Amino acid sequence: VVSICDAVKAKKHGKKQINLSFDEWNVWYHSNEQDKKLEKWVQAPHQLEDVYNFEDALLVGSMLITLLRHADRVKIACMAQLVNVIAPIMTSDTGAWRQTIFYPYMLTSVFGRGTVLNTQVLTPVYESRTYGEAPYLDSVCVWDEEKETLTIFAVNKSLDEDMEVSCDLRQFKGYKIVEHIVLNNDDLQAVNTEAQPENVVPVKASAECSKLDGGKLEAVFEKHSWNMIRLAK
Repeated sequence: VVSICDAVKAKKHGKKQINLSFDEWNVWYHSNEQDKKLEKWVQAPHQLEDVYNFEDALLVGSMLITLLRHADRVKIACMAQLVNVIAPIMTSDTGAWRQTIFYPYMLTSVFGRGTVLNTQVLTPVYESRTYGEAPYLDSVCVWDEEKETLTIFAVNKSLDEDMEVSCDLRQFKGYKIVEHIVLNNDDLQAVNTEAQPENVVPVKASAECSKLDGGKLEAVFEKHSWNMIRLAK
């Protein structure tokens, strides 16, 4: 779409750069069969109430990384809905709880601010059914110059193997690792419920999982995991 916009701009010798709005994105498929069974014409039906699993959280994390990588032209990206209907937050008559997809969304929103760096990622690939070769590692770096922080977001999509990662950060002299947050679960189908709201939650990785020495970051991303490494002066 960006290429089409730029081609038309060039053809018309225009000066305006057209940016993109990426609206109503999210994972949505769980409730399709369930919605077919709903009684028609009732008040406040439980419609489109997808219950998201850990696998969905990995996908949302990857989607956010993709949006950040295109932040030079994607200036607005709105999640479809926020509460109950295909949403990261669920409620009932007795309480509220966070779905699995809440965590990468919330943490990226809080810490993914500043300048998105042109993050060059060299990673093994696998053959996807629809799109050919796809990378095992999705990653992007965001630098907040004012606060002097650097945040690395990464998803290891391998189902079987942890990934050892090296990152050249020599241009960020004086920065130190603040924290390494990991979202992972042995069960890809694990969900959060009102009865078990913390079945899938992010945790701090052990100190051995990420080290910075001489401007070189060495980290281990667990198999099928979403990661956030924060560095600051």
